[in-house]
Amino acid sequence: MSERNTVVRSLHDLGLAAWFGGSLAGAVGFNGAAADVPDEKLRLRVANAAWARWTPVNLVGVGAHLIGGAGILYANRSRVATQQGVGASTVAKLALTGAALAVTAYSRVLGKKLEQADGEPVQGGTDPLPSTSPEVASAQKQLKVCQWLIPGLTGGIEVLNALHGEQQRPVEQAPGIVAKSRQLVDSLT
Repeated sequence: MSERNTVVRSLHDLGLAAWFGGSLAGAVGFNGAAADVPDEKLRLRVANAAWARWTPVNLVGVGAHLIGGAGILYANRSRVATQQGVGASTVAKLALTGAALAVTAYSRVLGKKLEQADGEPVQGGTDPLPSTSPEVASAQKQLKVCQWLIPGLTGGIEVLNALHGEQQRPVEQAPGIVAKSRQLVDSLT
């Protein structure tokens, strides 16, 4: 293909990089660092403050990824429809994106619950103490799972991006072109 889609590809890739990297940094850095705060009643405040600073940037990253992804899908719509394997990998990528969006949104809901629990004693951002209230402990345990699901899902999206890049090689496109040509010949005869 001679047509370039640099802007939408950049939005897509940079947005995904922010989403993946920010979630991983948050899991390791923000939530982990909160456990180092000596006062167990200030630990949630530290984790919540870090996430509050990151959330707007993350929102921009996710939005850029989605806008870029829609642009790439539009630009490659005929290849998605005709090239063997591209449609299936696109569906898989959309499913992972939907799951990552759902887990990200749910994580935000859980994060808001933890914001309301300022002053609650905790071990760390996602680790309760025996003295942590059951509601807060439950939210923390769920968030602990979500904090690893997000980089896992967005990492999976990146792997599918790499596959899509490989599928754009001429040797990969040839079977799709041949199949399309056969369809045209068959429709004329």
